[in-house]
This record gives sequence, structure tokens and C-alpha cells, in this order.
Amino acid sequence: MTKKKLVIVGNGMAPGRMLEFLFEKDPNAYDVTIFNAEPRVNYNRLMLSPVLSGEKSYEDIITHNDDWYAQNGVTLHKSARVAEIDRKAKTVTSENGITANYDQLVIATGSNPFIIPLPGKDLNGVLTYRDLDDVDKMLEAAKKGGRAVVIGGGLLGLEAAAGLKMQGMDVTVLHLMPTLMERQLDPAAGYLLESEFERRGIDVRTKANSHEIVDDGAGNVKAIRLDDGSEIEASIVVMAVGIRPSADLAKQVGLDVNRGILVSDEMRTSDPDVFALGECVEHRGSCYGLVAPLYEMAGVIADNLLGGASTYTGSVTATKLKVTGVDLYSAGDFGEGEEREEIVLRDAAAGVYKRLVLKDNKIIGAVLYGETADGPWFFDLLKKGTDVSEMRETLIFGQAYQGGAPLDPTAAVAALPDDAEICGCNGVCKGKIVSAITEKGLTSLDDVRAHTKASASCGTCTGLVEQLMAVTLGDAFNPNAVKPMCGCTHHSHDDVRRLIKAKELKTIPAVMQALEWTTSGGCAKCRPALNYYLVSDWPDEYADDYQSRFINERVHANIQKDGTYSVVPRMWGGMTSSTELRAIADVVDKYNIPSVKCTGGQRIDMLGIKKEDLPGVWEDLGKAGFVSGHAYAKGLRTVKTCVGSDWCRFGTQDSTGLGIKLERFLWGSWTPAKVKLAVSGCPRNCAEATCKDVGVICVDSGFEIHFAGAAGLDIKGTEVLGLVKTEEEAMEYITALIQMYREQGHYLERIYKWAKRIGYDEVRRQIMDDAEKRKAYYDRFVFSQKFAQVDPWSERVSGKDKHEFNPMATLPMEAAE
Repeated sequence: MTKKKLVIVGNGMAPGRMLEFLFEKDPNAYDVTIFNAEPRVNYNRLMLSPVLSGEKSYEDIITHNDDWYAQNGVTLHKSARVAEIDRKAKTVTSENGITANYDQLVIATGSNPFIIPLPGKDLNGVLTYRDLDDVDKMLEAAKKGGRAVVIGGGLLGLEAAAGLKMQGMDVTVLHLMPTLMERQLDPAAGYLLESEFERRGIDVRTKANSHEIVDDGAGNVKAIRLDDGSEIEASIVVMAVGIRPSADLAKQVGLDVNRGILVSDEMRTSDPDVFALGECVEHRGSCYGLVAPLYEMAGVIADNLLGGASTYTGSVTATKLKVTGVDLYSAGDFGEGEEREEIVLRDAAAGVYKRLVLKDNKIIGAVLYGETADGPWFFDLLKKGTDVSEMRETLIFGQAYQGGAPLDPTAAVAALPDDAEICGCNGVCKGKIVSAITEKGLTSLDDVRAHTKASASCGTCTGLVEQLMAVTLGDAFNPNAVKPMCGCTHHSHDDVRRLIKAKELKTIPAVMQALEWTTSGGCAKCRPALNYYLVSDWPDEYADDYQSRFINERVHANIQKDGTYSVVPRMWGGMTSSTELRAIADVVDKYNIPSVKCTGGQRIDMLGIKKEDLPGVWEDLGKAGFVSGHAYAKGLRTVKTCVGSDWCRFGTQDSTGLGIKLERFLWGSWTPAKVKLAVSGCPRNCAEATCKDVGVICVDSGFEIHFAGAAGLDIKGTEVLGLVKTEEEAMEYITALIQMYREQGHYLERIYKWAKRIGYDEVRRQIMDDAEKRKAYYDRFVFSQKFAQVDPWSERVSGKDKHEFNPMATLPMEAAE
């Protein structure tokens, strides 16, 4: 049967969700064509604020990548703004001349930012905040520093202000009303929010009316002048004062338009073959700018496109502010009025404010600041018009305190009805999450995010989702993936790594202060991890913290059970010479070293060395050309090789030569955990490359690269990364792989655990398939090696940290007594 043709004008979040609903119900009903004015795929606009602040990248917020469109047979025309719709001929034509026929048309043109008609509004440096292009312009401007003036103290304005501040700009927020976010917050919560922004160093001016944007004489922003005559110097001015439905195209083609495109409850326009969706829509006199109503509309249109009879009757909305560290939730009507009562809880010490507005024993409004976990529960009571008279006395304390003895959080989530909204950003209810977990066998938070989108946007509902997983899965739920890195912080390893980069934190004290560590100086778990993350992220700026390393790394030798140390000099690729062997023998004799052993990594280990003798041992070994083998390090340990084609009759490539090149190139780099490599000259695999962190099997056609093996407490064969033809390619791909691991691994997490966590296919995609990303990883590793390839033994011989090797004073017995 011939498929019908569906054309969509616009490629935002709402039409993307509509297509998900459509393909879920019937993937073969339509041939789909999308005209997108932007030059890119669909992305999550809710996450523009983390991109602006540096906490996420564009790649992190992509909703549907190019592969998704291809897999679903969708034709996506990028940079194709629609110029004409011929309703009679049922065609859509873009400005660049692309025409598509339709049986059904969906207009989803979104909204436009409102530009205040101030003198100077057209100057260079006057920006809006609506899409990724706007964010890119702000990020470019932030590189030059200076002051950003944000006009508008609503959701978008405050998110822009926080992001620009994190990018290093001075920021002033101008807001016409007496308190911030007056549409979503009452004055008390607005005051707390203003105080928090000022605490962050953002200048907030309420009751401030802008009069003129001042020209510097060359067409650029110089300052902004207020009605009271005062001026504020500015490098950029960001207008974030609201949006208007983008309905010009619909009006141009004769559809009924008021503020937005007028639609029926079926989401049809005045033309029955044309639907309208999203922020461009006006339904029953209301236009919506939050995502949850748009997703409800999307479900209705998807059903009606398939012959259903779904209707949309309007939405009650809830609001969250997406600024890291600011917990705010608002829903419903919280204004003053007759026959209304309020319940208020204030905890000044904790910075908590809660207010519920009731009418006829029903919640009609809720404002939560500082503690928002009960927001979805209050919102569910509000939407359903639940009579709360029986819980009136304990209502403000939240769901856990209803019905007698306090419920634990898991029991409270279990008590929520299936239609209770868990994720407001994506409009996901409890029932959908539970169904996905049980029907698809989901066991991890990432799986739930991938299949339902719950907690995939701002992340504030992550705790609720985890509790729901615990209820649904019982003992099968493993929350380890999101555990805090230690008891000193509530942040996970991933969060800490992300925020170190986003906030440009470059010392351990800076990390602990900015991320609100709960201890004064950290602990033995977090300090070494932070030290590694800072070394990895800022190789040219961060000074390695001596006190944040374990004893073996501090003294650059392995402590033994009797208190002595073992020393392992590096032998490149397992190769040595008579000169090196004589030098080792001389050191063994000179320092009376009791044991000498060949290691499994093709090196020689000298055991039983006194701590005070270490500098002397290193000095003598250094004269023979040895450097540290880093046998103690969270770094490259060994590159094991076979003799390869030089000597072996089965060898296909010079495995020894490649192993030596790899070791000389990679040594000295710190990694999350120890890294061992091997290169085997043929598939007989004498160097045991298929159980290493990274292995190479030489074959006639080139070099087969393996990764994620284990041969310790865990036994695991490697995964195949891919085949490359030349040594140069092998070097590049392996280096990029190790750098990817360096940047993404948790401290003490071996490569095989890291790769399993993020997915073997994802590693292959980034290293084998994405040449640009692979080159970027490679270049960053090469840069870091400029500061890493310093032999620590040579440094200590020259006197660095010499106090570490001085013996303790031996006191006479009488003095000791």
C-alpha cells in the first residue's frame, strides 16, 4: 500500500516527540519530510543553558542524530526555511527551492524572541537567547570578557545570566518588575532567588526600565542607559523578555491566526489537512512556552494522523529553573485572592521556602525553593483537584509525612499513581517509566533515559526516577552508576569531571569550594581522584599535588610487606642489552638487594630496597639510561611484545618495533588506572594481546586493534576495536583511545570497566568512525605529553621531594625513655 506523505515545517522538540509517538504506533504509515530552518538536527532546547555555562556540549543535547532520521526513513532538509505553502496543490517550498508534496502537513514554526523597541536595538552586540546560534554568539562574545547586561529576570534571562557568569563575564540583570520571575514565583521566593544570584556575583537590578542602548560610535554596544539616567557599561546586551508565536507563515497562506495559529482540540488548523504544533499554536485562547504541553499536543496529533480521535483540552504547567545549584519549582496559581488560604514553611538556615495556595481544600498553586523533591506530588494533587482536607496539618511537609508514620522516599514514590508526572521537562509519567522498565528489561538509569527521556534533560528528577527503578526492580536495581565519588560530596565522578571543565576549576581547593565539599580537605578517596582529574584536564596549568597521591606514587617505587621497596626500570617493549643488564647487576651488588625477578611484563624487578637507598639506586640506573618503569603508577605500565617478523618465521609485522614506538610515545601519562599493552606479531598471540587493556594483533593486512581485556581479579577477553593498515594509523587510533579513556574514565576504573559502562559501540564510533573526534583526542594527548614525559627518578635524584627519602632519626634508648 502506498504510504501517505507527511510534511513537517520545523524540527524542534515538539515535532520530534510527535514523530516518536507516530513511529511507535505505526512506523510505516507515512513518508516523512522535514524542513528545518536551522543547519542541524533536532536538539533539546531545554539544555541550551548548560551549553552556555559550559556544562554540556552541543553533542550532549542532540535528541535525534542523522542516523535516527536515516533509520526511520525521514528526509530532513537542513537550512531550508519554508517560503511558500500551496494549500490547493498541497506543496511546501523552501527558500532554497526544495519542494515536497503532502497529504498531511504539520506546522511547527515555534516562537520568536521579543525585541524591545529600544534605540540601539540593532547595534552589534545586542543578542537574543532562543536557539543554538544565539548560544554560539554569546560564547564567542564571552571569550572577550567584559560585562553582559541581560534584560529580563524571567526563566530565560536568569539562565542566560548564570551561563555568562560561568563563562567569566561580569553580569547585570535588569528586570522591570519588583521581584524576579514574578509570573512563576511569589515575592518571598523571588527575594530568595535574587539573593542567590547576588551571592554568585551577579548584579540584579529590579524595577529597572531600560531607556537606550548606547553606541560606541562604531556601531557596537557601549552601555545601556536606564530611565533614571544611569548608565551601565556593557560589551553585550542580551534581550530575554519573552517570546511570541511564530505565525507569520500560517497567516501568509490564509490560515486563521490570532496571537498564534488557531487550532481545534484535535490540533487541526482552519484547514483540516493542516495541523499546528508547539509554541506557534493558540488553543482555547492560550499559548504555551513550556515543553510539557507541547508534548501533550504531539501525542494528540500523532494519534489523529493515524485516524484516531484524540483531543487536547489544555494544560496546567509547572516550572523549573535550569541553573546548577538552584532548586526551584513552581506550579499553578499562587496569587492573592478571596477564599484562598496558604500554608507556608520557612527554614532560614537551610534556605528553604515552601508555599501552597489552597481553595476549597484543593491545591491551586505551589512554590518551592531550596527543596523541591515533593514538587511532582504537589503538582499531581493540583492537576487532579484532590481534596487535601484530611492531610491539611502535614501537607506542607510533603508526601513522606502523610498517613501516619513518615514514608521512606521509595515508599512515597511507590504510592504515586501511574499518571503522576515524574519528568516535567519531557512530560513522562510514572506509568510509562514502569512499563518501559518491565517490558524492555531496563536496569540502568541510562537505559531508562534512552527509552523514556525521563531525567534526560535538566536532571532534577533523577532521584525520583532512581527511586522508581528501585521500587520496580527490587534487588535487581544497581544504583552504583550514580553513586557519589565519596562521602565528602554528593557529586558523582562524572559530575565532578564535567564541572571541573565547565567551571574551569584548576586547584583542589577551588573544586572543593565550588562544588560544596562537605569536608574541609577531602579524604583518601577523593583527593587522589581530584588530583588525577586536574592533571588530566589542565596539563599545562595544574601543579601535581604531592600529598594527594598514594605512597607508591609519592616515592615512585612499590612498597613491600616488610617496608622495603621494589624498583622496576623501563625496558622498552621488553628489549634490553648487555650494558643495561650489567648496570642492573652492579646496582644489585652495590645496595645488597636481596631479590631480583623477571616480571610478567618482560622487565626486571629488584625487591627489598631500603627507602633511603632509592635515590642512589635511581642515580646509578639513570647513568645507564634507565627511566622509571612506572610499575607503581596509575598510568602506562608495560608494552609486552613478541619478537615478530624480525626473528619469528610466523611473524607478519614488526611487533617489537611497534611496541617500542608505542611505549616511548605513551610513557609518563597518568591515567585513571593502570594501563597495560601488548603487540603480537601474528594471530598465534604469543604476547597475550587479547587480555590486555589495549592489544594489537599483527596480520598480513595490517594491525587489528583490541581493547578492554582483563587478566587479574576479573578475567575477560578483549573487544575488537578495528583493523588499520599502517603503524602510523595504529599509533593514532591507540593514542586516541587512551586519551578518550583518560578524559572519561572514573579514577581507579580500568579500561574494561569504563568501556562496558559507556558502551563498546560508542568507543568504536568515536575512535573508528569519527575522524575529527579521533584527531582531537590524539592532539590533546600529544599536548599533555609535553608536560608529562619527565622521569620522576631523575627529578628525585636532582633533589625534588628529598625529605621523603631521609631516614627518621635514630634516638638513643635513654633519650627515647
